[in-house]
Amino acid sequence: MAEPILSVRRLCTWFHQDEGIVRAVDGASFDLEPGHTLGIVGESGCGKSVTARSILRIVERPGRVESGEILLRRPDGSVVDLVKLDGQGREMREVRGGEIGYVFQEPMSSLSSFHTIGNQLIEAIRLHSDMSKKAARDRAVELLTLVGIPRPAQRVDSYSFELSGGLRQRVMIALALAAEPRILIADEPTTALDVTTQAQILDLLRKLQAEQGLAVILITHDMGVIAEMADDVVVMYLGRDVEQGPVETIFHDPAHPYTRSLLQSIPSVLAEPRSRLRTIEGSIPHPYARPAGCPFHPRCADAIAGRCDRSLPEPTHLGARHAVSCFLYGGSGVPALPAGLLERAE
Repeated sequence: MAEPILSVRRLCTWFHQDEGIVRAVDGASFDLEPGHTLGIVGESGCGKSVTARSILRIVERPGRVESGEILLRRPDGSVVDLVKLDGQGREMREVRGGEIGYVFQEPMSSLSSFHTIGNQLIEAIRLHSDMSKKAARDRAVELLTLVGIPRPAQRVDSYSFELSGGLRQRVMIALALAAEPRILIADEPTTALDVTTQAQILDLLRKLQAEQGLAVILITHDMGVIAEMADDVVVMYLGRDVEQGPVETIFHDPAHPYTRSLLQSIPSVLAEPRSRLRTIEGSIPHPYARPAGCPFHPRCADAIAGRCDRSLPEPTHLGARHAVSCFLYGGSGVPALPAGLLERAE
């Protein structure tokens, strides 16, 4: 198996606020292999997007990466820990876009309404190269052609508000690929798009990955998208990775009660007509009142009293590439912080 192109180790990203500390990401670990698609899935609020933003060091204040490692392996075999880089420094700015591209969740809030899409593409291209403005414009037209935008030579002078949602998302992908990165992070790339456009965007991502050998991190709450696109899956809950493994294993032999609950909540064509959809009992805890022990235990029908509510389970390997953090599989645990409000912000 090839060395991971990106390794995240016990990443913690916290938001320091007057009411306390929100541990948005609290010890997440995973690997991204070259040419593979890693799907990160979970309910809204589980830390998926904050994890992605932490990788590029673009977490908005008052959030900050507290600890952990984000190890980026370069083509020459060297490894750099992105956590140790200055988030506003030159090297980190070169990583953004140059080595890791990012497709943001909402194009209208990411694209400027005051500049043409061509100007925005040209700026991104010239930021990571010494191209002339004319050469960068030609490259911008090539990128628009690559992502399937019709009449790219004319569209390059359009503004974002003149484009449909699907075309704006294609522009976002073109921007992410402007400097030919080796890793692409797609944060909910099909949100707010109709079903037909969603399929087109996913097909485009698959085509670009095959042509350019991209390693992709796909963030979504849609298990159907994960089943179609991912090679490996990380299931997150309340800032922690609770299960990870190959997509076939996660869908056909899920181990963690949360993973099973997510899969059971998917509508099925085999379900009885007019039957109710299954839901996950309870709701995600308030950010300032995280439960002690396993974060999922208040909603878990299989919780072990006296253990799940007192200790955090450490990952247990069920196979070469399948790991789960759950005491049902004999995993070890570490003492948990008390329930209720966490540390006070300074």
